[in-house]
Amino acid sequence: MFLRTLSFIASAVLFPALALLVPSPVFGQPTGQSAGEPGAKSGGPVPRTQDGKPDLSGLWQRPYVPDMTKTTKDQQGTADLPFTEAGLKEWKAYDAAKGDYTGACLPFGLMRSMNSTDPIQIMQSPKYVALLYEQNSWFHVIPIDKKHGNGVPTWFGDSIGHWDGDTLVVDTVNFNGRTRLDTIGHPHSDALHVMERFTRTDAMHIAYEVTIDDPKIFTKPWTNKRTFTLRTDWEIMEYSCEENNKDLYEGHLKPPAR
Repeated sequence: MFLRTLSFIASAVLFPALALLVPSPVFGQPTGQSAGEPGAKSGGPVPRTQDGKPDLSGLWQRPYVPDMTKTTKDQQGTADLPFTEAGLKEWKAYDAAKGDYTGACLPFGLMRSMNSTDPIQIMQSPKYVALLYEQNSWFHVIPIDKKHGNGVPTWFGDSIGHWDGDTLVVDTVNFNGRTRLDTIGHPHSDALHVMERFTRTDAMHIAYEVTIDDPKIFTKPWTNKRTFTLRTDWEIMEYSCEENNKDLYEGHLKPPAR
């Protein structure tokens, strides 16, 4: 199995220059266009599971979103974030060069993982939807039609899902507040509430919409929209943060003080 050894942590320090240097999300993949490559036709109607739900399963290419305020190809951001006074202070004080948690290979958290360059594998059953991130080989399991638990706050939060017609709605709370929303460092607190909507619009695409609600950091909720593209010609690869992390070893980055 392949092993990914990218120095991805530099994105926190070198942004926006990194945007020009980000490699293709998957190495060693076929170069000829197939039915699952960008630019291919939609490929027909939305496939469905045996219980009649849209089938979200597959390996999906998603746009890299280092800054959720920007609008670029396949993603639409909210340009002016509605910061509270405390939120704006936190945003202005952020300096990744003084220590970013990703530099110590700590979990990215839900949104920074959803924003990464790497593909994501979705696995679906009537009771669960699982997101397998190529980024650091992390995973996130979403139970369907359950209630939020009362567990310890976590990096990825406590997610539950339900179907709103043909859209999978994922409601996530109970974050530990130790992460950032994106590479550029937009903040959130432990009061973060994330609402995601996954709608398979045709055989080749998912419309993804995320709403960020955090009353400690923002005065009102705001959204980001993007398009995922099915890649039938790719396979998910192993990714390890610990291997060959030159930015940390060579002193380009400092781990967070705690």
